[in-house]
Amino acid sequence: MNTAPYLVAHITDLHIKAGGKLSYRLVDTAGALHRCIDTLLAAPQQPDAVIVTGDLVDFGADSEYQFLRQILQRLPMPVRLLPGNHDSRGALRRVFADHDYLFATGSGEDPVHYSIDAGPLRLVAFDCTVPGQPGGRVDPAALPWLEAALSAGPARPTLLLLHHPPFFTGIGHMDEQGLANADALEAVVRRHPQVERVLCGHLHRHITRRFGGTVAITAPGPAHQVALDLDPQAPSRFRMEPPGYLLHWWHPAHGLVTHAAAIGDYGAAHPFFDAQGKLID
Repeated sequence: MNTAPYLVAHITDLHIKAGGKLSYRLVDTAGALHRCIDTLLAAPQQPDAVIVTGDLVDFGADSEYQFLRQILQRLPMPVRLLPGNHDSRGALRRVFADHDYLFATGSGEDPVHYSIDAGPLRLVAFDCTVPGQPGGRVDPAALPWLEAALSAGPARPTLLLLHHPPFFTGIGHMDEQGLANADALEAVVRRHPQVERVLCGHLHRHITRRFGGTVAITAPGPAHQVALDLDPQAPSRFRMEPPGYLLHWWHPAHGLVTHAAAIGDYGAAHPFFDAQGKLID
């Protein structure tokens, strides 16, 4: 039995534009992704794998995915991708044609579902995007695939990957483009207690909720964050808050622990205690 811990970095909502064009004429998303990668590579423990839960690019163009691919080549560890509502399944598959898992359940514009192992963990990606629509939907016809994928490894700790979170967040304009038919998904997840987390994007914020007997989490964005305004009538806006990512630490003796990590260089770590072991006053 492998007793070593396993680290998965979870990033999302990259919104890369071709040639480094600014998103919304303001946000340098390519620069933000480079800073995210800088942070990952400078960490005391580098992740064993990186997952990206959708909105990889901004408009689904081949040129955007080609630019994204150039940036992601900086990462020496495996990177697993999932489309979001800004993505094109066909373009993603064309540019990342060597990512065999993207073709596990189809080609072209077919949904991108897959189940693959990552060290001691299993990653099950479930594509609920609806082409041309900002919101997602759990397709009842796809649920048997998910049931079979989860049933295939009942003893293996599993991360279920989605783009849209399967719960309401209180951010009205984002909930309007949330995940329809999430109750059907929750019923499947509840039958599989090995699902340690349901990992999502879309919200550009770190949000946590119980779901199907486990924990569902959205990751913050490496660039812009959706404005935290819980007025149901609040307009759709973003803020340049500190960017971040999630780090999921699996240990066979302790289970899965999720850390929220900041992106950027904040200088050296400082000691709490002096050379004699006394708390510094």
